[in-house]
Amino acid sequence: MRDYRQETEDRVAFIRRKLADSGCRGIVFGNSGGKDSALVGILCKKACDDTLGVLMPCATTQNYGSDTDDALRLAAQYGIESRTVDLTAAREAEVQALEASGVTLNSSAVSNIAPRLRMLTLYAIAAAEGRLVAGTGNRSEIYMGYFTKWGDGAADFNPIADLNVTEIFEFLDYLRAPETIRKKAPSAGLFEGQTDEAEMGVSYAAVDRYMAGGEVTEAERAVIERYHRVSEHKRIGRMDYPG
Repeated sequence: MRDYRQETEDRVAFIRRKLADSGCRGIVFGNSGGKDSALVGILCKKACDDTLGVLMPCATTQNYGSDTDDALRLAAQYGIESRTVDLTAAREAEVQALEASGVTLNSSAVSNIAPRLRMLTLYAIAAAEGRLVAGTGNRSEIYMGYFTKWGDGAADFNPIADLNVTEIFEFLDYLRAPETIRKKAPSAGLFEGQTDEAEMGVSYAAVDRYMAGGEVTEAERAVIERYHRVSEHKRIGRMDYPG
């Protein structure tokens, strides 16, 4: 297990260097109510008091329910400023505009609209207020390509990019993040009932074992290697924590 006291100090120093080098006055991140965004929010707040967490509900009841509750719970516990930008109408307008132009949308195309609208929102706020956009993707997701290119994969820096999902859990336990966040199933909330592991067809525990050279089943290996192979284009040119 990592020394999370030292990890906290090192990552806070990394964030402060990024901020100083940029000349920006603050940080903005998407506060989704999930584990990754919780850890990024805590670290950024420790590094910079002017850290803003933006809630961006979009279409699903989970976004407006448990995700919002957990995001606000995190913000209250760590003193993180919060704002809410409701993206449901923007998503619907984009879908309607595309369909009116003759595009036949599939589920993948529709699901990826929300993450890209969130990226647009964070960068608009960052540009308007002199902030850096903090990324929230972990190493397991990045390895699997389980993120939206130019959506949640877009950021100015990412302080948790080298941590796998198991380590994210441990880090949040060390920091005593809200229990509801620590215990919830990883989910991007892209559609009703969505969870990462069900959609991928493999558990993050298996992904983490595979990346560490541990034992996985042949079925798990096949899924992991296929996801990694077809998503290589997503990992080019990322701004990650150097680890």
